[in-house]
Amino acid sequence: MDSSKVINIILALFLPPVSVYLVKGWGTACIVDIVLTICAFFPGMLYALYIVLQED
Repeated sequence: MDSSKVINIILALFLPPVSVYLVKGWGTACIVDIVLTICAFFPGMLYALYIVLQED
């Protein structure tokens, strides 16, 4: 696990949409995460962690 992945995991815990944007760019995944984070912070955080850990 490199340092950029660790930074993305930390960002996913505190700023989920930023983390998804850094991994996937502006697209469907980022919009979904923004909506989940607005509705409730926890689902947005889980989705961001899923996106960050999915990338290899």
